[in-house]
Amino acid sequence: MSGQITSNVFRASGVIAPTVAGLNWSSAVVTGSTATVEAQNGYWINTTSNACTITLPASPEIGDQIVLVDYARTWSTNNVIIDSNGNNFQGDPDTYTVDYSTAGQSLSIVYSDATKGWIPVSDDAVAFDHGSPPTQKAIFGFGYASSDVSITNLVNSSGVVASDTAGVGTAREALTAAGYGGDKALFGYGLASSTTAVTNLVSNQGVVSADTSGVGSARKYLAAAGYGGDKALFGFGILANETIMSVTNLVSNSGVVSADTTGVGTGRYGLAAASYGGDKALFGYGQNASGYVSMTNKVNSSGVVASDTSGVGSGRVNLTAAGYGTDKAIFGYGYTGSLTGITNLVNNSGNVAADVSGVGTARFHLAAAGYGADKAIFGFGKTSGNVSMTNLVNNSGVVASDVTGVGTARSYLAAAGYSLSA
Repeated sequence: MSGQITSNVFRASGVIAPTVAGLNWSSAVVTGSTATVEAQNGYWINTTSNACTITLPASPEIGDQIVLVDYARTWSTNNVIIDSNGNNFQGDPDTYTVDYSTAGQSLSIVYSDATKGWIPVSDDAVAFDHGSPPTQKAIFGFGYASSDVSITNLVNSSGVVASDTAGVGTAREALTAAGYGGDKALFGYGLASSTTAVTNLVSNQGVVSADTSGVGSARKYLAAAGYGGDKALFGFGILANETIMSVTNLVSNSGVVSADTTGVGTGRYGLAAASYGGDKALFGYGQNASGYVSMTNKVNSSGVVASDTSGVGSGRVNLTAAGYGTDKAIFGYGYTGSLTGITNLVNNSGNVAADVSGVGTARFHLAAAGYGADKAIFGFGKTSGNVSMTNLVNNSGVVASDVTGVGTARSYLAAAGYSLSA
């Protein structure tokens, strides 16, 4: 007898499945943006021109194995993204984003069971990089109409705003909001009969809960953003006695607000904040004792606020901001001495770009949030009076013209993203 003997294992179905030594290797190099792979095969993945989403088998069996190899050492430029096709990947459900971004990497995965799903077994730089899936929907809430209100308006994953939902919690204005926990949101602080620190949790169905007793300094005209993938923080603002603050309050992934953290950076109010880079945040613009500013403060993935970064773009107050494109952000609108619609894009390193000419109706005291996984929406606000118009932002950061408003026209409101389901 002659020939090479390879190791084999029995699959759950009783069919013999080859281990790595006996894999069938594809003769074609994958160069497209998508590819569907089969068990017991190896594939050369060339991402020179584009990222590639790899769809795994829908009904794998225990012992199924797949190997992917960085054909051109370009995974660090254009990632390989794993779509586990409804199955778990290293214990996380398919709603999570799994990508590989190391040049020259090879990836060998084996299907274990329904609990852990596909598990990497390669010893060749198998870095397990994953992040929370992006939010799909948004919610505008609270604000000032002819009086303070607590109504909300849900935004679906296509950016369509729904009619008013009856308010829950203390009606107030000059508050802020952020996402937390991956798929929920939180409204907090603001001005009712006086400044307050109460918060209202929002479920992943967009349902607003009753007031939670305030923690930290009661204040208005502050800002908030998500950080760390599943947490949030409130920051800056102004007290009832007109003291300008730079304190922050961290929010856990369960929506619990912590006590004041001593402020870093120049105290100011009427600023905005947004997430960027997947797990960081950025506070920017606003007004301090000297006037309108454009300075920013980065927040790292642990919620630590950095000192001031010199401003880029027009200093202004009562603007808003949101994330877009999965890892970038946009500041927009506000008041420079007159109403404006200018925007400033933020890259995934937190660097702010110069002013982009305004699109849509110039206004201030509006709100913004991410939606649809990689887009954003500006909405509501004030010109000579309250408005309810919106402006969609695509995943390249381009702002669209006005969309006729839905819901009660109001200003001094807040918005945030929520829900992982489209």
